[in-house]
Amino acid sequence: MTDTALRYLSGLGVRLHQAALLRFRRGAFSNFDEEAIIARFVAEHFPPGHAHTAVDLGAGDGIKSSNTYALFRQGWRGLGVEGDEGRAFRLAQAYRHFPGAAAVHARVTPDNVAGLLRAHAVENDFGLLSLDIDSYDYWVLDAVLAEFRPRLVVSEINEKIPPPVKFVLRFDPDFRMSHHFYGYSIQSLEDLCARRGYSIVGLEYNNVFLAPAETPGIEPLTPAEAYRRGYLERPDRRRRFPQNEDMEALHGMSPAEALAFLESFYSRHRGKFELSL
Repeated sequence: MTDTALRYLSGLGVRLHQAALLRFRRGAFSNFDEEAIIARFVAEHFPPGHAHTAVDLGAGDGIKSSNTYALFRQGWRGLGVEGDEGRAFRLAQAYRHFPGAAAVHARVTPDNVAGLLRAHAVENDFGLLSLDIDSYDYWVLDAVLAEFRPRLVVSEINEKIPPPVKFVLRFDPDFRMSHHFYGYSIQSLEDLCARRGYSIVGLEYNNVFLAPAETPGIEPLTPAEAYRRGYLERPDRRRRFPQNEDMEALHGMSPAEALAFLESFYSRHRGKFELSL
């Protein structure tokens, strides 16, 4: 390896170390403001003495863009699950000082997710579910809520697709994410929430927040309200999501036009998704 390459890698390592230290000092690990929203919800809506258990599906390396690392640092118990071997190794390293946090290397599916939680003694009404697996998230979420009742759910949506369009990726165990093709739209949560007794209580760009409908003091939002407040009307959203420019035209279309646009945009994936109004 040349001296130039060695100097570059050395400098890169220093920069990455400095960036990690900065995040630790700030105590900020999530992408946007999710940590603060979670902390506020816990303080305002969790009953006294409720078990502090977090489940992170699609936990990555456990630190970067994590909605749960700050909780585990505070003494919460639970588990992080990651399908990629390299990230799962780093996840285990990130959790090594947290005796109550288990790092699991597994690919989450609708069929195995409940068993994973039960194998780690996760309570039925555990505290927080964070879900971000960039694929068939809708069906994993539905499977969790069929058997568990977390006090708060944070789940990534496909933020490019506005209400009233319903988009859901069908379950495919061999799925690999491609350009804008993953997950589900926020409108699709209307049926899931009605079926499982949950309410949308917020959206932070591309992370939606759900809570049991009976939670005292919450303000239930429609998908359209949450989308408008949490994504569409954010003045910095186009700067934060420059990769979404080729879908920006959707916001000026009628629902029927948006449906036709998406049918064409996703045409090479036909049969692998559900799309409706």
